[in-house]
Amino acid sequence: MGALRTRMECDRVLRGLAVRTRESYLAAVAGLARYAGKRPDRLTDREVQAYLLYLIQERHLAWSRCNVAAQALRFFYPTTLGRSRTRFTIPAPKQPSKLPAIFSREEVSRLLGAARLSKHRALWMTTYGAGLRVSEGVALQVGDLDGERHAIHVRHGKGGQDRYTLLSERLLTELRAYWRAARPRRPWWFPTRDGRRPMHPGTAQKIYSAVKARAQLTKPGGIHALRHAFATHLLEAGTDLRTIQARLGHRHLSTTMRYLHLAQKQVLGQRSPLDLLGLPEPRG
Repeated sequence: MGALRTRMECDRVLRGLAVRTRESYLAAVAGLARYAGKRPDRLTDREVQAYLLYLIQERHLAWSRCNVAAQALRFFYPTTLGRSRTRFTIPAPKQPSKLPAIFSREEVSRLLGAARLSKHRALWMTTYGAGLRVSEGVALQVGDLDGERHAIHVRHGKGGQDRYTLLSERLLTELRAYWRAARPRRPWWFPTRDGRRPMHPGTAQKIYSAVKARAQLTKPGGIHALRHAFATHLLEAGTDLRTIQARLGHRHLSTTMRYLHLAQKQVLGQRSPLDLLGLPEPRG
């Protein structure tokens, strides 16, 4: 699959797909090749569709993972192989969309306090304080911070889009202290041990899970929960949705509006219209 891998990688880069998306797509095509036992360019559309059915019925993968595989194959066959009429489908998810669990401010503080290494504490503070995706946090470079403007330049976010988000004075102080103590190898703020590349998002997730357990936090979710907390806490503090949308890098305001359902001050703090009625006292 060497030549096909190269062609697919070029196609993905030219279309501006994020690094994690490119990795997921490549893994999906490689999984198809292992399942079929032959090169993916020699498979019929029916064989590819059978693979998706296998993921659903036999491996019982979550709908989101099956959907990523379907998207990868929809990219690979029409774009890389030129099969313009290729169509692959999976059933729509049966379960209703669930709102994520949101950390309170006290829980975020407990998580930060449970980090034993300054590198990990700085990474969690950056993820929460700037509302970053894990892939954006680990890829942060020294030149991305603008201390004078109190801004972080997020490069090549989801969909290949750049944006600016918040750099609080407290986060800047934490990062400077971490830099003096750890001296990470440039240009990365959070490099691997050999300093040659940024920390892998999967590594960050594993470390986060360990720190979360140490902090005795039981709410479900990975490191992305810090990004959810960032948006929800901003909304509770009175920040408007358009500003939050820009900080998160959401293309559509409807994506950001989900946080209206999560903000305690906005939802749980409101009075029911029933309380405003002039009703008589209940009878004994």
